[in-house]
Amino acid sequence: MPMPRALIGSALASLLLAGCGGADTTDANDTPATPTGTEPAPSPENGGGDEAEFSPIQVSGTWEPYSPDATAITYDDAVPEGKAVDVEVQPEGDAGTRFTLTVRGLEPDRDYGSHVHTKPCGKDPADSGPHYQHNADPEGSPSTNPAYANPENEVWLDFTTDGEGNAESTATVDFRPRQGEANSVVIHENHTKTGPGEAGKAGDRLGCVNVPM
Repeated sequence: MPMPRALIGSALASLLLAGCGGADTTDANDTPATPTGTEPAPSPENGGGDEAEFSPIQVSGTWEPYSPDATAITYDDAVPEGKAVDVEVQPEGDAGTRFTLTVRGLEPDRDYGSHVHTKPCGKDPADSGPHYQHNADPEGSPSTNPAYANPENEVWLDFTTDGEGNAESTATVDFRPRQGEANSVVIHENHTKTGPGEAGKAGDRLGCVNVPM
C-alpha cells in the first residue's frame, strides 16, 4: 500500500532536522568556535593594554608673563622676558628617562635650581605644585626627607649659567613619569639643598615651563 502523503512529509522533515542538528559548533575540547573574521579582544597579553607608549617630548618657548596659553612663564627678573628655553624628555633604555633643560640669556655666572613639578604652571608660582616623586613621601608634600627628596626619586635639573647667561642641564632617572602626574619644569633661585629637613628646597620659583608628560 502506498504511504500517505502526510507520513512522507513527516519523514522528510525528520531527516532534515537530523541533518541540521548534527552540525557541531565546538572543537575537540568543547571550546566554542571563534566566528570567522573576528579577533580576540585586546589585553595586556596580546599588546592591547591601557598603558600608553612613552613618546619623546620637546617643548620650546620664550619667557613671558602669565597667560592661560603661555608655554614659559616668568615670575622674576632673574628669568628675563623674551629669552629662550627648551625642555626635552626622552626614553632611556627599557624604563628610564632623560631630561634636558636649555636656557639662554638668564643672569650670568649664577646658580639656579630646577625640578620637575606635578602641576601645570599658573599665575601664582605655587600653582605648579610640589616636586614629582616616583615614590611619594608618605608624610606628604612638600617633602624634605632626603630618602624621598633626592635626584634619584625626583628630577633635579640644577645649573650654573655661563658669562652670557646660558646653560644646559641633563638628568637621567631610572623611571618613567606616571602619565598625567608630571606637568612642568620650574626654575628656582638657588641650587637644591640635600640635608635632612631641607632636602629639595631651592628657594623662590622664578619661572615655569609647561611640559605635560
